[in-house]
Amino acid sequence: MMQATQKQDFTTTFSVDRNPREAFEAITNVRGWWSQEVEGVTDQVGGEFDHHYKDVHRCRIRVTELVPGRKVAWLVLDNFFNFIEDQAEWKGTEVVFEISEKDGGAEVRFTHVGLVPQYECYDVCTNAWNGYLGGSLRNLINTGQGQPNPKEGGNAPAHQDAATVLRARRTP
Repeated sequence: MMQATQKQDFTTTFSVDRNPREAFEAITNVRGWWSQEVEGVTDQVGGEFDHHYKDVHRCRIRVTELVPGRKVAWLVLDNFFNFIEDQAEWKGTEVVFEISEKDGGAEVRFTHVGLVPQYECYDVCTNAWNGYLGGSLRNLINTGQGQPNPKEGGNAPAHQDAATVLRARRTP
């Protein structure tokens, strides 16, 4: 059971028309909603995968928990953002998807444990998560078609533009 924290971890919840099993299968299909550049194992406990988006974001994640139709949990092992100073911000944080039945469909509660408002990346990261979750993942669950970041050379989805804007603001 996840305990409530005082540090305001980023959490968001959304509903889908499909059942919890279908939501679980879509979440573990990380290439289908987050990025086609994901390399590694995303659907086995102990599996590790690498995500990268151009020169903006790289991370290595370990799958720590899979309960079919109920829960997916990851541990961020390593992370790099090119738009922040403290590269430790995501390291050691947990990404948790909790799935429950609701009104004939499912509800997905997403919590990035350790992603807190005090972090420099918070606004960009929460904006990006909201785009991936409420847009791409939700669409993948409901329709079978997400909008992940394309392989290098393609156009980025709108929710990636925030990092570019933030970097431009910091450049003298």
